[in-house]
Amino acid sequence: MAESPRSTASALLELRDVRREFPAGDTTIAVLQDINLRIHAGEMVAIVGASGSGKSTLMNILGCLDRPTSGEYRVAGRATGELEPDELAQLRREHFGFIFQRYHLLGDLTALGNVEIPAIYAGEGRASRRERTSRLLQRLGLEDRMHHRPGQLSGGQQQRVSIARALVNGDEVILADEPTGALDTHSGAEVMRILSELHAEGHTVIIVTHDMQVAQHAERIIEISDGRIVDDRRNDPGTDTSPAPARPPMSKPRRASGWGAWGSRLGEALHMALIAMNAHRLRTFLTMLGIIIGIASVVSMVALGTGSSQQILERISSLGTNTIDIRSGAGFGDERAARVQTLVPGDADALRHEPYVDSVTPGVNTSASLRYRNVSANGTIQGVGEEFFRVRGHEIASGIAFGADEVRRQAQEVVIDPNTKNTLFGPNVDPIGEVILLGQMPARVIGVTAPQEAAFGASDALNVWIPYTTALYRLLGQNHLRSITVRVADNVEPAEAERHIRELMLRRHGVEDFFMINTDSIRQTIQATTATMTLLISAIALISLMVGGIGVMNIMLVSVTERTREIGVRMAVGARQSDIMLQFLIEAVLVCLIGGVLGIGLALGLGVVVDHLGSDFRMAYSTASMVAAFACSTLIGIVFGFWPARNAARLDPIDALARD
Repeated sequence: MAESPRSTASALLELRDVRREFPAGDTTIAVLQDINLRIHAGEMVAIVGASGSGKSTLMNILGCLDRPTSGEYRVAGRATGELEPDELAQLRREHFGFIFQRYHLLGDLTALGNVEIPAIYAGEGRASRRERTSRLLQRLGLEDRMHHRPGQLSGGQQQRVSIARALVNGDEVILADEPTGALDTHSGAEVMRILSELHAEGHTVIIVTHDMQVAQHAERIIEISDGRIVDDRRNDPGTDTSPAPARPPMSKPRRASGWGAWGSRLGEALHMALIAMNAHRLRTFLTMLGIIIGIASVVSMVALGTGSSQQILERISSLGTNTIDIRSGAGFGDERAARVQTLVPGDADALRHEPYVDSVTPGVNTSASLRYRNVSANGTIQGVGEEFFRVRGHEIASGIAFGADEVRRQAQEVVIDPNTKNTLFGPNVDPIGEVILLGQMPARVIGVTAPQEAAFGASDALNVWIPYTTALYRLLGQNHLRSITVRVADNVEPAEAERHIRELMLRRHGVEDFFMINTDSIRQTIQATTATMTLLISAIALISLMVGGIGVMNIMLVSVTERTREIGVRMAVGARQSDIMLQFLIEAVLVCLIGGVLGIGLALGLGVVVDHLGSDFRMAYSTASMVAAFACSTLIGIVFGFWPARNAARLDPIDALARD
């Protein structure tokens, strides 16, 4: 049956030959058939019918929660058939306010928080919307209940909160689905009085009900049966149900600027994410656990690798800093090396004047018995130049080192290490000035070096140093050296210095009867090796991060399922798909970020434990690794949270609202 024409003016809401079908197994069921309906601004319309007649489906299409299978639906002259989901959400924000039979309030928010949700999505500023929602709740008699959650409110109070939410954006069309169905008689009458007031103020009110007594409050009654309009008549509500004197309508909300509106939506998403995480604290922590372990593993492995590298490099530095050793022969293992006698003190003198050389020392060594009075021990006697202690980085703990004059006159003076001092003299005896025997040669002790850990081999070996001239001519009876050690100038690359040294030695010798050991090459090799191992171990640790990310995705999918009705409510009051996606994406990122912080804390705590245990392992934490781990946890939140958030944003509002 066609509607009764009200006027020739264009309708606010218009349906033309609308049909809505739903699949039922292999067939389809037509819930609405050939609906033609025009509703004008300011009307109060009741759509009545028995259960299953199609009245709720009609209301869902009118409120842009559902789409017709065929036909055309226009809102203020705008066809809705080809609109995108976000454009339909805009229509719901700007034109419609929903009053649901089951209230559909969000249980984690207060009455005030529930009412202001549509204003947030509409972009109204915080101060403006807070003032507006407060006035609405006061107007509806809830001034002392606005900070209570839905579970603390009666059914009538919850319905009034739902009415306030429908009005907060100044919506011109109020859609009320069985507004008194879940209320007692008194509360139902109060709700109908409020709806009559809203009609008197100029709102278009559409009531969907099966109760003819409720329908009698409307000025127009549309009866629907088996998906068709069977009656459309004007109605005189009567004097007993007339609305109270009209109050001036509330002003339209003031929209915030683009950045302000976006900030409000972001703040709402963050707020809801924190509420959801707090409501399921144990589940949230268990979800974080994989991230915590993964981040802690990555940071700890990098710290352990860096610390091990530093420890090894410190040991290497005992050989000297930026040093190059020149030795006789073709290389390690050369059987002819002992017979090659072309490395002479003149080579060291020639190198000493090169601009890329910081200092240089000749070297020759032998093993012999070291004796003081009745105490003797085997040790290594090293003949070196006056710059040896600078080249090798040795410090003199007591006494002095020999100089150029002692080298020139082949002085029988010796510098000993702490092991030799303790072995020959004991820990509490000052050896300076005492004479010891180096084999059969006496030498006076003039200095003791500070303790220095050996780079390779045992650190308890006995070492003494004498001028190389003394070693050559008084002890060994030879004039060739075993090695020359060059300390490279700080402003010169070791590789460049090595090239120049090779060129100089080739000019002097004519043949390459020497080989070089560049400690910087050793350092670079060890750094590359430890970096590779650290990368490998960190890659293994990243697997736990991936597992943690999958856990986050699983829990977020569960969260979407649990909160489907909440998503439907938010869509009904005007949330965009991006709003829903942002809410769940922020939750996933927060879980990973907090897990990342806790993981870094766990890694630092592990380092403290290792230090207290007195282990040889050293953990060197770097800000870069922590920042990288933090960024990694954020990326995991985005990547693994995207799919659940996308699923939530793509839910159909009708299906979501129907989910328990």
